[in-house]
Amino acid sequence: MNKLFFSVFCALLLSSAGNAAPAASSSSSGTSTVSAVAASSTVPLASDDPNGIAWNATVDGDTDAQPIRGSLGAQIMGPQNVPLQQLNPDAVAPPTTDAGSVPNFKWPFSMSHNRMQTGGWARQQNVNAMPIAKTMAGVNMRLEAGAIRELHWHSSAEWGYVIKGTTQITSVDNNGRNYVANVGPGDLWYFPPGIPHSLQGTSSDGEGTEFLLVFPDGSFSEDDTFLLTDWLAHVPKEVVAKNFQTAISAWDNVPSKELYIFPSDSPTSDEAVSDPQGQVEVPFSYQFSAVAPTQYSGGTAKIADSTTFKIAQQVAVAEVTIEPGAMRELHWHPTQDEWGYYLEGTGRVTLFASSGNSYTLDFEAGDVSFAPATFGHYIENIGNTTLKVLEIFNTDVFQDVSLSQWLALTPPALVKAHLGLDDETISKLNKTKQVVVGRPSS
Repeated sequence: MNKLFFSVFCALLLSSAGNAAPAASSSSSGTSTVSAVAASSTVPLASDDPNGIAWNATVDGDTDAQPIRGSLGAQIMGPQNVPLQQLNPDAVAPPTTDAGSVPNFKWPFSMSHNRMQTGGWARQQNVNAMPIAKTMAGVNMRLEAGAIRELHWHSSAEWGYVIKGTTQITSVDNNGRNYVANVGPGDLWYFPPGIPHSLQGTSSDGEGTEFLLVFPDGSFSEDDTFLLTDWLAHVPKEVVAKNFQTAISAWDNVPSKELYIFPSDSPTSDEAVSDPQGQVEVPFSYQFSAVAPTQYSGGTAKIADSTTFKIAQQVAVAEVTIEPGAMRELHWHPTQDEWGYYLEGTGRVTLFASSGNSYTLDFEAGDVSFAPATFGHYIENIGNTTLKVLEIFNTDVFQDVSLSQWLALTPPALVKAHLGLDDETISKLNKTKQVVVGRPSS
């Protein structure tokens, strides 16, 4: 009986909410005209309350960053980390559309512990820093001119993107075919699991190189790689000599522990050692910087996956630029997780996790984001400069689903029944992906 009363009460409440909505009316006597969409027959209509960022330290500079949005919230009375609050308006004063519980999907590399060596440094993000990112991890590494990330291999594939400078990569595959290449800014490399390789900063610009590494394994740790010096330091020296058919004294200078990153002379050539097996059939590097991006109304995008970068069978990337006020359209990825890296600018992302759960966060250069497969999201440029971001995926071929395209290619009556859109609005939905949409003209 109580359940019946509760159901009737809810129905009456919704009915009264619908009756309270203003109806369209007009009069020739000069009275005002009010237009409103009728209330839904099942749930109230979505709120029109503004939900922009509560402040914008990137554009406006120093600001009073308090958890207040309209009549909601109140000033912090206790200790505060004001600089951190200023950079995270959507965490401190979230939009009212945020709801439920979504795991943190932001990690600044500046929060990562830095491993400093003579000649460079490395810092990483994995599930220990951001537990939601179960399928991918990243490393930001810097090598001075000549410095070497020593000969090594991984149980995971390694995908690299050069941020600045030039990196010389070397490798030998399982068939004994070798490869050497200088990889410049905006270009890529990829080594399959177990393939040995090295990375070295060149003197092309006098400063060496800095790059991003991504691994399709969220638990990957840069500290767990298989290193040449580490291995030989843990094999009896007489066994090493026997393996190479030399005297034991030939190995007197083998380090007693791993080198990891160490200084050396800059490479003077990018020619591979003469190899009777020849060079690898599929190059380990790709000149992504030379790929012309596709222009959209709000920015650009270009893609590198196994259809163009043949060797990259486990990692794909989209490099996206978004102009001020524009956005990477509402979308999701069917089966691939997205590991994002912000190169320039300031962005805003809402992650929709289904079942009424959503969370909005803000990102700057050097930040990492993560969107699990099927989670709806967008990237909005909330700064006054171009936003540049890498969308990196644990897949061989890039895929996404556009919300706008989905609705445009669905029978109009069905869309109207769901969203209450009028015919004119439905007719303007794009049947092709917009990818990056510009600021509205009005």
